[in-house]
Order: sequence, then C-alpha cells, then structure tokens
Amino acid sequence: MPTKIRGRRSSRRRHLATLTALASLGALATGCSSPHTRDGTGTQAAPAAPPAAAQPAAAVPQGAAGQEMNSQLAAAEHKSRQQEAALTAARHWGLAALPLTAPAAPAEKPELTAGPYVLLADGLPPVVHRVPTEDKVVFLTVDDGAEKDPEFAQMAAELDVPLSVFVSDYLARSDYGYFRAMTQRGVAVNNHTITHPDLRRLDADALRREICGQQDRLEEEIGTRPYLFRPPYGEYTDAALRTAASCGVTAVPLWTEEAFPDHLEYRYSGQKLHSGDIILTHFRAPAPGWKGTMSDMLRRVVDTATAEGFAIGRLEDYL
Repeated sequence: MPTKIRGRRSSRRRHLATLTALASLGALATGCSSPHTRDGTGTQAAPAAPPAAAQPAAAVPQGAAGQEMNSQLAAAEHKSRQQEAALTAARHWGLAALPLTAPAAPAEKPELTAGPYVLLADGLPPVVHRVPTEDKVVFLTVDDGAEKDPEFAQMAAELDVPLSVFVSDYLARSDYGYFRAMTQRGVAVNNHTITHPDLRRLDADALRREICGQQDRLEEEIGTRPYLFRPPYGEYTDAALRTAASCGVTAVPLWTEEAFPDHLEYRYSGQKLHSGDIILTHFRAPAPGWKGTMSDMLRRVVDTATAEGFAIGRLEDYL
C-alpha cells in the first residue's frame, strides 16, 4: 500500500513538472513572436538590439531589384559566352580578325528614291545596285546553286554571316534540301529563274515560265514565295520586270562588287566598299577562274569587310 502511494505522489510530481515546463515554453514563444516584452511596471518595452556581430554584413537584394540584378548578370554571362564562341569560330576558320557585328535591323526599310544606284519606273519593281543606308553594312548574295558545299554552309553558320541566296531551279533541283537547311538559320532563298536564260531574248510566255515558274517552284520546295528576284547576268527588260511584279516580286537587287576566293572585283570606281553595297558571288567548286573553295571566298569577303570597317548585314532587313 505505501508503495502505491509513493508511486501516485511521484506521478503527480512528474505531471506538475511537465505542466510547469510547458508554461515556461509558452511564455518564451510569446516573447519571441511579439515585437515587445513587458517590463516590471507592466508596460511594453522594446527589445534590446542584437549585438553588432549579429547584424547582417550587407543587404541581400529582394523582389524586383534582385530579379533585375540576376537578369543583368545572366545577360552579361550570355554575351561573354557569345563573344568567346565568335572568337573561337573566327580562329577556327582562319579569319584575320573578329567580324564586326551588324547593327539591329532598321525599324523601317530605307525609302528607295531614284538615283545612280536605284532605278525606278512606274508600275515596275525597283532595280537596286546599292541599298540607301548610312549603316556600316554590306550584303553578301550567292547565285545559281550548282555547288552545294557543306563546309561553306557550316562556316557561314558558325560565323553567323547573313546570306541571301538566288537559285536557278535547273542547278538547285538536285538537292533542294541543302537550301532548306540554310533557311533554318534565317537565309532567304530567292528567285533566279528556272534555267538561267538571258531574259532579253524571251517572249511573254517564256518570261512567265522562267520567272513565275521559279516562284512556284520555290514555294513548293522551300515553303515560301520570295519577293526578291535577280535576273541572270543582271540583264532584264521592262517586260521581265512587269512579269516579275505580277507574281509577287517587289525588288530586283543587282550588285556593286563580285567576290572570288582570291579577290574582289569592283563594278564602280573607288576600289573599296561603301555602305549598302551588294556583293555578288556564286555557288562554285574550284575551277579555272575560281581559284579556291567557297570557304576561301567567304573568308575573303569577311576579312575585306572587317578591314574596311563594315559588318555583313541581312539584305532582306533593308530591301
């Protein structure tokens, strides 16, 4: 019996101790969660400041400010990676210097007014030798489509060089897939007729077959109907321009320079590039009169433009 009593008393003591501990913890929790504690007079007193060592060393960016800082850091890191990739590509392809970056595309395309490099006639698409712009850009255009050099396509892609392509069906049809792949990085594939004839010798029906027929062919093979047309040999008539306009052509770019693997030929005096110049070259393999590869030609063009202070721009952004 005494043993049971002692057990009950011991149990009561343990129960009271537990209640006391819980009450103390409750008071402590209340003090931590409240911004004030009560002093001896029953009034609320501000808590003492934490020791200096407990203060944070620097404010951590929060909310929008922190997000903006993170965004800026990410953008700077992305730009640094792009520059490093561009430098690596330039070294790999043997360029003399890092190519200049073209300015952003103009919000509005330059107005075409009649002059020595822009020919206008009522109801006909403009014929453009040089794009009217003050931007330090020139444009590289590649004609025909006979040589489908994978190294050239890779080099242009890795260097991020914009191209405008003008193909003739009889040369391109063996592998339109080559040109479709180019469009995936923004290369425009434009009209250069079906069989590359001298348009001055054709009647109305033949003009329609050559020009409008290639419009249809490119829409079928590439998926888009081009609005730029380059006549073979740079030769045309009003009838040819009128036919081109009837099937969706809005401009006819010709050229001011022609590029080869070992040199550039200048169509006008000065022997140097000018803002808005259009450079012509061709899809060709090494042969007499073409002393090198298409990669050699691209290296020549990029090095020349860079040395003279020009970037290579995208023709379709301006014309």
